[in-house]
Amino acid sequence: MLDSLQTMAVIKPVIVGVWLALLFLLERTVPAAPWPEAGGRLSLRRVGRNIGLFMLNFGLSPLVVIPVSAWAAGLTAWRPAGWSEGWPLVLAIAVDVIILDLWIYWWHRANHELQALWRFHEIHHLDAFLDTSTAVRFHFFEVLLSAAVRAPVIIVLDIPLVSVLVFETLVLVSSLFHHSNVRLPPRLERGLSRLIITPSIHWVHHHAIRADTDSNYGTIFSIWDPLFGSRSRTRRTPDMPIGVEREHERPLPALLVRPFRLSK
Repeated sequence: MLDSLQTMAVIKPVIVGVWLALLFLLERTVPAAPWPEAGGRLSLRRVGRNIGLFMLNFGLSPLVVIPVSAWAAGLTAWRPAGWSEGWPLVLAIAVDVIILDLWIYWWHRANHELQALWRFHEIHHLDAFLDTSTAVRFHFFEVLLSAAVRAPVIIVLDIPLVSVLVFETLVLVSSLFHHSNVRLPPRLERGLSRLIITPSIHWVHHHAIRADTDSNYGTIFSIWDPLFGSRSRTRRTPDMPIGVEREHERPLPALLVRPFRLSK
């Protein structure tokens, strides 16, 4: 198990970095939607806001998120010892990933249906365009809440830290992909969408129509929304307005304080 943890700790940033670079290149060579601010100051401001939110969360991760997950993963140990060796470990990680993806489906859905959570998650949706930078744009308090809520799941199900690291890597890879402004061949996207969340599915989730915003909650696998009746029938179009209905984007300082000031 220790070797698996060390391997994941090394390859996680490599996988995410290479994947991000590839998507960044594809977004600019084969975009799905026209870049409304290409080369302009507004584009730099938008990406700057997203990166600013990401850097804040990146700083919190080793201080809070990782310690909470590591503490939760080490609190109980009722699983058979054989799960830590060979092929059974692969199967165990696969099961853990499916369980955690189901958890994040319901957590994501709760962030839309509960106003106390939506005020933080709304910061992610206020971006008026989608690309890879949107995938890492979250309010810091939502990230802290997510880590706290995930801890009991890890404890009760005795999910090891290696499974958590694999899951986090897949979440990052998936989020970068389905937020990206990459135009995929229609046949390829249709095939992929039967198993995983693709841009055609997730862009509808960012449609500036609340009925669509409150749908398509999946993160890795695309099976949960059809199963639980939250899949939107809307099809993505290149000119689809992105954002929050009747709301607009704000500067970074305003985004940080908005959830604490908002009263509805």
